[in-house]
Amino acid sequence: MDQVFFTSWTSIARTLVVGLAAYAGLMVLLRISGKRTLTKMNAFDLVVTVALGSTLATVLLTKSVALADGLTAFGLLILLQYSITWLSVRSKTVSRLVKSEPTLLVYQGQFLGAALRAERLTEDEVLAGLRAQGVTSVADAAAVVLENSGELTVLRQTAPGPQSVLRSVPGPHQPQ
Repeated sequence: MDQVFFTSWTSIARTLVVGLAAYAGLMVLLRISGKRTLTKMNAFDLVVTVALGSTLATVLLTKSVALADGLTAFGLLILLQYSITWLSVRSKTVSRLVKSEPTLLVYQGQFLGAALRAERLTEDEVLAGLRAQGVTSVADAAAVVLENSGELTVLRQTAPGPQSVLRSVPGPHQPQ
């Protein structure tokens, strides 16, 4: 029962030393790899961020995982993420494989049922997203877009024009 709350001072010291070293190593690798590494622009980015956190926890709390193994895992995850993003910027094929397109869910105050079903969202979930952004009625929304990151972007009703941000989102507002 004692070991549930305390095993030894050696274990605490190992956690402190390895934790500081792993954290410092991760910060160095993140600074080298650039800002893009931790953005959550698509599902792939989220997976890498979660994997880095999981790896840090494993290195901290699992005595059988050496610090060098953890730093190697950090480096591998960051290298893979860097490689995929580098390739996706240069290849439309790779980009299509790792990134989804934003999806228009509401247009000119009207829910787009087929889009909601395809994305497995309900009208109530979209309404909650509207409220979170201070929009009280679907009629006040020019558009609601499910972004690549999974976030909802709400655009309020304004005058249409050539500078509209809706022109880059596939949907019923574009001429065929």
